[in-house]
Amino acid sequence: MGQAGIRFSGENKLEFIIELRKKVMNYFETNNISKYGNMNIVLQTILMFSIYLVPYFLMMLGIIDSFFGVWLGWIVIGLGNAGVGMVTMHDANHQSFSKNPMVNVWMSKTLFLLGGLPETWQYQHNTLHHGFTNIDGHDEDINPGPFLRFSPHKPLYKAHRFQHFYAWFFYGLMTISWITTKDFKQLYNYKKRGVSLSSNKSHGQLLAILIISKILYYGVFMILPLIILPFAWYWIIVFFLTMHFTSGFILTIIFQTAHVMPTSQYPLPDESGTIENNWAVHQLFTTSDYAPKNKVLSWLVGGLNYQVEHHLFPDISHVHYHKISGIVKIMAQKYNLPYHVQSGFFKAILEHAKMLKKLGRAYSI
Repeated sequence: MGQAGIRFSGENKLEFIIELRKKVMNYFETNNISKYGNMNIVLQTILMFSIYLVPYFLMMLGIIDSFFGVWLGWIVIGLGNAGVGMVTMHDANHQSFSKNPMVNVWMSKTLFLLGGLPETWQYQHNTLHHGFTNIDGHDEDINPGPFLRFSPHKPLYKAHRFQHFYAWFFYGLMTISWITTKDFKQLYNYKKRGVSLSSNKSHGQLLAILIISKILYYGVFMILPLIILPFAWYWIIVFFLTMHFTSGFILTIIFQTAHVMPTSQYPLPDESGTIENNWAVHQLFTTSDYAPKNKVLSWLVGGLNYQVEHHLFPDISHVHYHKISGIVKIMAQKYNLPYHVQSGFFKAILEHAKMLKKLGRAYSI
């Protein structure tokens, strides 16, 4: 039994995930490699932290001091912000960055450097999104608020008719919401629902940590620039918002092109609270890959273009998804199950836009 009494059927092609897991584990054993991150993820992490922090220090030290140079620097910081989240924090959050649990714990705390609280994001992402993908009322990733309709089960408003035009602006606000109100709202709501976010910290302690971390984050990325950079205060705020708009836009299009697609299903539980498919089969119906042949993109986004593989094997580092994707595809075909994939990233964005347009209108599920 899952969240709020929801459970997945154990009868529909349960043998699929059993055989798939055996074959994937056999791949690692046969090749004598670990399922955790390798030197590749270390290099990715160094690059992303460099992109995130080097422009900041160059600006603070006055090495970059022109108006457009500084503005460009903040855009680059935004790229690094998204990169650290996708490449480092995400794997560590799933305990797949390293075989050393403490390394995963500390690398997952890099979310503090991005302005977020690890405990609330872990519950939203690991428990709700991965556990109940595209299930209305449970997966918070398809509940971005009234301005965007990511599920056919959400109320339909007149403005949604144009969401395939204006959604892209709201995507850029994602991390701005995150660093201002979202963590506080989630912490309050999860406490209200009786959710335990930590085995050794109370909600009161988490609130104190959240407040302190926000103060430190704003101190570093807004107050110090206001004091040091030779520009009017309003330009510093514009730079800061530009940075977050950049990271929010990137993160949102990377994730939403994997779940809000014309191929995506949005199943609801029956009267007994049961979802028709077992959990693994459910992932195939609600998730999509894209650009599997684009190694550069995959490297830069932390393998998140292999969302099918990630959802089936979240405890395996993304550096292995390209190799195991072939196994997943063959097994899906063997059991006559869908394996959704878009050939390119821009093709995936186009399909996502089509789904936004479809969701902006009434249609039969």
